[in-house]
Amino acid sequence: MLTTEGPDESPQGIPLLLATELQDHLMTASNDLERLQRLLSDTCDSLMQGFHGVAGLLGQSLDDGEREADLGTQHLPRLREAMRLLYTAVTALQFQDMASQLITHTNTRLRSCADQLARDALYDDADGEAVVETAPLRPNPVTQDEMDAGSVELF
Repeated sequence: MLTTEGPDESPQGIPLLLATELQDHLMTASNDLERLQRLLSDTCDSLMQGFHGVAGLLGQSLDDGEREADLGTQHLPRLREAMRLLYTAVTALQFQDMASQLITHTNTRLRSCADQLARDALYDDADGEAVVETAPLRPNPVTQDEMDAGSVELF
C-alpha cells in the first residue's frame, strides 16, 4: 500500500504525534515493569532472609526439644506446625521466579513494539535505522498459574 507522507506523517502514514506518544507510553510501561521487577526482587530477598532466620531458630528449638523430654512434650507439636507453616510460606514466595519471568517477557515485548514503532513510523535519525529486538516467540513463558505446597528447600 502506498501512502503519501505529509510533513506531519511518518513514512508509514501514521501521524507523527500519535507515533511518538505511543512509543513514549510503551517505554513508560516498560520502565514501570523494570521498577516493579526491582521492588519484587528486593521484597522477596528480605522475606527470604527473614524465613531463613526463623527456620534456623525453629530447627534449633526442635533439636533442643527432642533432647529435653519435658520441653519436647509441651512444645514439639507447636514447633513442628510452625515449621510446616514456614515451609508453606516459602513455597508461596517462589512465585517471585514466575512473576520475574512474566515481567521480563512482557518488558521484552513492549520494548520490541516501541523499537518497531520507532523504526517503521518515525524517520531515521543521524544514528541510522533503529535496531529492533526480536519479540519473544512464545506467548507466555510461564504456564503454571498456581503454587502447591510440597517439599521445600530453603535456598
